[in-house]
Amino acid sequence: MAGIKEKTGPDRENPFLPENVAAFRRWRDAKLARAEESLALGDPVEIRDLSRPGDSERRELARRCALGNAAFYACPNQPDEPERIRDQLRAFAAAMGLRIAERHRSAGRGGIVALTVSNAEAQRAYIPYSRRPMNWHTDGYYNAPDDQIRAMVLHCVRPARDGGVNQFLDPEIAYIRLRDANPDYIAALMHPEAMTIPQNTEPDGAVRPASVGPVFSTDPATGALTMRYTARTRSISWRDDPLTAEAVAFLNSVLNGQEPFIQTVRMEAGQGILCNNSLHNRTGFDPDLAMDSARLLFRIRFHNRVARS
Repeated sequence: MAGIKEKTGPDRENPFLPENVAAFRRWRDAKLARAEESLALGDPVEIRDLSRPGDSERRELARRCALGNAAFYACPNQPDEPERIRDQLRAFAAAMGLRIAERHRSAGRGGIVALTVSNAEAQRAYIPYSRRPMNWHTDGYYNAPDDQIRAMVLHCVRPARDGGVNQFLDPEIAYIRLRDANPDYIAALMHPEAMTIPQNTEPDGAVRPASVGPVFSTDPATGALTMRYTARTRSISWRDDPLTAEAVAFLNSVLNGQEPFIQTVRMEAGQGILCNNSLHNRTGFDPDLAMDSARLLFRIRFHNRVARS
């Protein structure tokens, strides 16, 4: 670990700083034990009323997020009307103490984005509104570092007829795999100019400025690890540094390899995930339909983490 010296003072207990070897080892052992417990969980948390989750339901959601930064849930009493589900999801977010952060061009009523196949001018060029597969990413990776997305809900209103499978991975596991392979990978991906998303001009002429920042950082409010990442190869620029390139290649090998903590889920109607912005992807869906797919998911993004996680 060339050039890295152990921290002294208050920062020495931060396990995410590359120089804090002892703190990392303690955190790593505890984290992997929690991850094993999370992987062994059975059915998703059943929520009787998404607009009014009970105390025990909220506690279990928070407990699962504390274990693996994610909690799958199922609401068997989902209403038939998507707009009623939208209202329920807003109430669900409020009950979990989450602050809706969506200022996205496609955000609808309540700051909730409807992810479905669309030919609208503002959406048709973007993969989330198509049947195409989506590569690994964290949500809001193109946001500025001071406008990070720290949690999200992805809720299935209507599944695809065929495909539309998601995979999820706790960013803390990705961090561990990188640091175990080479601690200098973490230093490279914590560099303030590690990843750049170039400026983008929207179809309506609005300009999203370039976003430059690290892949890994810590939340100043909670000390928790945050991750900003996309596996896309277009409209992205990595710091011109051999170690950064090596770290990115290794991370891609983890995400596309046999990582045991990756969870694969095909969500059905009424099912969803509450997470601290887990890494995730999506397979393509309904490739043989002559008509547009009816698949509909609602996405809500938040500036704060799930409480007590």
